[in-house]
Amino acid sequence: MNLIEHINNTYSQSVQVQMDSLSAMAQPIATCAELIVSRLLEGGKILTCGNGGCAGNAQHFSSIMLNRFERERPGLPAIALTADSSTLTGIANDYDFDEVFAKQVRTLGHPGDLLLVFTTSGNSENINAAIQAAHERKMLVIALNGRDGGRLSSLLLEGDEEICIPSDSSARILEAHLLIIHCLCDLIDKQLLGN
Repeated sequence: MNLIEHINNTYSQSVQVQMDSLSAMAQPIATCAELIVSRLLEGGKILTCGNGGCAGNAQHFSSIMLNRFERERPGLPAIALTADSSTLTGIANDYDFDEVFAKQVRTLGHPGDLLLVFTTSGNSENINAAIQAAHERKMLVIALNGRDGGRLSSLLLEGDEEICIPSDSSARILEAHLLIIHCLCDLIDKQLLGN
């Protein structure tokens, strides 16, 4: 195996997935950024969740919101539901792993808040349960999804938004989600702070 050739192929595949999806992603990303800003300006907060690498993306988004992206600004209210291991393991132990995010959404979420979920397949039951819990709490949902959208796509209601990366590779989907996170955070700052 030629390692350099393999690295070049990996980079090419990542760039290709992102370029192939650009024309379909630009408007949904702009719409999601506007939705997030409107929720923040109305006093809402953003709850985020995901599993595995998607949990990392959820936490990355929340940390940028709470701290900063590329410009100085006051912190913005965002909570990563993936970050509290005692809560996650307690809910999983006492109830079911499918409830680890939904129970938090029912407790922390309020009408006017927004749930931002990350998944590479749309078939994670704990993510889908969180979406249903958000709807119970009269929250809107943004889903960063992948593949064919899975069962998640059918759970979204009017006003919710989905950005689905049409790839079968979890790695390529996660990379695309990371770029979308950075686009969202940049657009949020531009809307709140101007150019």
